[in-house]
Amino acid sequence: MDCCKYKKVMLKLSGEALSGENGFGIDFNVAQRIATEIKELVDMGIEVGAVVGGGNIWRGRDGDSMDRTTADYMGMLATCINALALQDSLEGIGVKTRVQTAIEMKEIAEPFIRRRAMRHLEKGRVVIFAAGTGNPYFSTDTTAALRAAEIEAEVILLAKKVDGVYDKDPKKYDDAVKYNKLNYIQVLERGLQVMDSTATSLCMDNNIPILVFALDEPGNIKRAIMGENIGTLVSK
Repeated sequence: MDCCKYKKVMLKLSGEALSGENGFGIDFNVAQRIATEIKELVDMGIEVGAVVGGGNIWRGRDGDSMDRTTADYMGMLATCINALALQDSLEGIGVKTRVQTAIEMKEIAEPFIRRRAMRHLEKGRVVIFAAGTGNPYFSTDTTAALRAAEIEAEVILLAKKVDGVYDKDPKKYDDAVKYNKLNYIQVLERGLQVMDSTATSLCMDNNIPILVFALDEPGNIKRAIMGENIGTLVSK
């Protein structure tokens, strides 16, 4: 534990991360690889919370002709499907987990209760937070920031398909410049889309660093825990 920079973390995974090259649905080989990397952290004594998005199944903004609230609730249900898939992959390799949801569905998961979540983490269980905040108009980015504050996580590990934060889309522009470090105000003023503005502000108010890094690179989650210079760090 002494070699680790962080002892309690919130891992934020996009739904697309679970879809692999397909871009939709769940690639269980990818889920298995992510689970294996999370197991490394648990074996090191790190307390791990996780929030998974639902974009590989449903995005609220895709339902342009739908009522926004209905579309967002559908997105929350999509995060529950991903949470159960991640739970299954983790438990398949011997990692004890709990899924907690912001919308009650007691047959498949616990309701979110902060003290219970804290106790699970203390016992070495990975807690996967699903169904967002339980409210429409809030993203899973905001969920990650909120739950990180509630469980007193030391950092949000923001695993993406890009290796950090750039001044413009590196997939479209060859001259895109990567930032190694940023502060919250710079992210908000420049509209850098690290997380949405609500989530970024919540992290700023609670002094929770955000480390953005590439999930596709095997071993990056552990490197982030060890404090290696990867990705982009957003902090005070």
